[in-house]
Amino acid sequence: MIFALAVAGAVAAPAVAAPVGVKPAAKAAEPTLKAVSLAGTVALSNCSGSVVRFPNSVDTDPALVLSNGHCSSLLDPGQVITNRPANRPFSLLDSSGAQVATLKAEKLAYGTMTDTDVSIYQLTTTYAAIKTLYGVSALTVRDTHPTAGTAVTVASGAWKKLLDCNIDGFVHRLKEGKWTWKDSVRYTSACQTIGGTSGSPVIDQATGEVVAVHNTGNENGASCTLNNPCEVDQRGNVTVRKGINYGQQTYQIPACFTTDNQLDLSAAGCTLPKP
Repeated sequence: MIFALAVAGAVAAPAVAAPVGVKPAAKAAEPTLKAVSLAGTVALSNCSGSVVRFPNSVDTDPALVLSNGHCSSLLDPGQVITNRPANRPFSLLDSSGAQVATLKAEKLAYGTMTDTDVSIYQLTTTYAAIKTLYGVSALTVRDTHPTAGTAVTVASGAWKKLLDCNIDGFVHRLKEGKWTWKDSVRYTSACQTIGGTSGSPVIDQATGEVVAVHNTGNENGASCTLNNPCEVDQRGNVTVRKGINYGQQTYQIPACFTTDNQLDLSAAGCTLPKP
């Protein structure tokens, strides 16, 4: 919706006492899920976003905000923006969803709607300053591909909402109007996103890491039109899933930012589209 912008039925088994002197079998450990909150998310004038860092970022680096390319402007296919001056404000939220600060961008470090739908702003402050002044830590962008079935949360700073679902699978090509995105994340139906949710971080509930950025959904069942993306497989077959929503993976991004969180599209392993 890039242009809206704006265990049931289980039967209990009878209890059986263990023989004297025999220890009952240990219960299999269940995965521990991190408490996902709105801390570190931001609200833009038309979208959501989040303050993010990469595995190699340090506290004294200038902080970054992750959102969608279409939240900066409607970029044409093939268009890539790098290091453009910007003075955009972001409302920083704490874990309860309360606004604790207004952060300012210094520049749009990277923005595109080609192959992915992403914008990354560099702020005028550091991670350390944000943590010290407001008690909020940045979210870490994972640098590896997520897996189907992962429990995730779409955390919307604009709506101050947390939407929980699973990664349903990955889409070879997702087409919406004149744009095409590669290897998109498809959510299960529980993630009912709406306009303004665009740019929200998609957070792995087990690790608290960002694995995607939410960007669109099929609103009324139309095929490959604005606000109605369609899925295209390797053979060119088209599938439409009304009411299903999607995000763009972010594991490719960390390799493109090097010392001092500066963009370097020529860095080893960087596969983001280039101007």
